[in-house]
Amino acid sequence: MELMEAIKGRRSIRKYKPDSIPDEALQKIMEAVRWSPSWANTQCWEVIVVKDPKIKSELASTLTRTNPALSSMTEAPLIVVLCGKKGISGFKKGEPATIKGDWLMFDTGIAMQTLCLTAHSLGLGTVVVGLFDHKKAEEILGTPPDREVVAMTPLGYPAAEGFAPKRKELSEFVFYDKYGKK
Repeated sequence: MELMEAIKGRRSIRKYKPDSIPDEALQKIMEAVRWSPSWANTQCWEVIVVKDPKIKSELASTLTRTNPALSSMTEAPLIVVLCGKKGISGFKKGEPATIKGDWLMFDTGIAMQTLCLTAHSLGLGTVVVGLFDHKKAEEILGTPPDREVVAMTPLGYPAAEGFAPKRKELSEFVFYDKYGKK
């Protein structure tokens, strides 16, 4: 699959087939995450792959009842949880290097995008879940205090195709030389 085809074709999938994911496909996805860029190569992400139905159900309980991804958390054969190590990305000698502070959200966002695009290229679906009770998820997963659960995604074969929402035209968000200059 060509890169622009993957970028344009990847959709948020909320309905999954129960078919298991081959270990080889999961390893390819994790290898892609491994090669994601990060601040000073800190690679601040860690991944928890959840297959246990009980833990998947507990993680689903951290979502609001109105979250459109709720049912997919237990439908999909597994959930991938992306965590970030606090205080290393965006830091130099233990101090934040920019006014943005900890860059773990930026770096884990890149890793999640890499994960989603790689999954799509393998015929698998994802939906990035960020609206949930993070503290409860951290308790369920037993993450240490210096780690933060950033986002989760169900991972599996799509049972239904997603649709492409309307996108802004380039002229609506691209400026040249200075803000506002078209």
